[in-house]
Amino acid sequence: MDRIADIKNSDKRFSESSRERWNSIAKPLGGLGLLEEMIEKIAAVQQTENVNIDSRAVVVMCADNGVVEEGISQSDHTVTTKCVSEICAGKSNVNVLANAFHADVIAVDAGLKKAPEKAENLLKIKLSRGTKNFLHEPAMKRSDAEKIISAGMDIVRDLHVLKYKILVCGEMGIGNTTAAAAVTSAMLNLPPQLVTGRGAGLDNDRLVHKMEVICNALKLHKPNPEDPVDVLAKVGGFDIAGMTGLFLGGAFYGIPVIIDGVVSAAAACLAYHINPRVKDFMLASHVSSEPAGKMLLENIGLEAPIHAQLHLGEGTGGVLLLPLLDGALEVYYKAHRFSEAKIERYREFK
Repeated sequence: MDRIADIKNSDKRFSESSRERWNSIAKPLGGLGLLEEMIEKIAAVQQTENVNIDSRAVVVMCADNGVVEEGISQSDHTVTTKCVSEICAGKSNVNVLANAFHADVIAVDAGLKKAPEKAENLLKIKLSRGTKNFLHEPAMKRSDAEKIISAGMDIVRDLHVLKYKILVCGEMGIGNTTAAAAVTSAMLNLPPQLVTGRGAGLDNDRLVHKMEVICNALKLHKPNPEDPVDVLAKVGGFDIAGMTGLFLGGAFYGIPVIIDGVVSAAAACLAYHINPRVKDFMLASHVSSEPAGKMLLENIGLEAPIHAQLHLGEGTGGVLLLPLLDGALEVYYKAHRFSEAKIERYREFK
């Protein structure tokens, strides 16, 4: 946790030189919109206008949530175990997309109740077999939340040594949209009814029950929004803790990290409120169909280019940003310039 205070802003001189490069291309100024801004942002992180995201990984934080005991999900921890097994075997949704767009997938046991039997490539950082049921007691000890955050930062450290250029922050854990909604409600000071969605799928009665569970948990624990780690420890999840560490680690070690869906965005929000400088190192991929998705991104001050009602998880939405960035970089490096085409350059009017 000591590293968090040492996080610095990215170097905006390189975003300016990247923008100048964009503006030299024979196209309308800002013609690729948010994608241009993202390339500029990555330039500031990498401290070069010669942006490179060829080496990329999806880090999938996997954990179980004790609040599943309250019937807030269609499934239980056995489904988490099975899905993690499929991710480790390279067969899940995120693997298919990652293979298509040339990204490695790294599954992390941040707190599984039962790890898959055959998953030698599953990275283990867990301290406990899932969180406690936060309807009755805090989800985790504060010290454990801090340890998992630090472990998430360590993962980024190790990937930095391996020369990865960009990361996608994904998750897998039945019940984690309940934890994400509880974190959102606490951090944004909004009633659970406004931020809670159906997750993997709930009928109206169970959705109301899910909201009631969150409401009662918040009344019991009174998490302090001025202390994000307190919120995390009382009503969060180990996957959210690990992802919070990924975002903080990206900022400390200088690697841009892509936010996926609502659970990933909840972690990004926590990281942002722990140290606002991490915003320089975050990229928003899509606006989740979960109600809290847009609210969390707005709270951080980020805008996502993909509006497709995604709610798959695993990092899949984050992976879908990669080909958009790749396409933007093709234009950035290969498209004709005003000077080459002998076209008068566009001027900027404000």
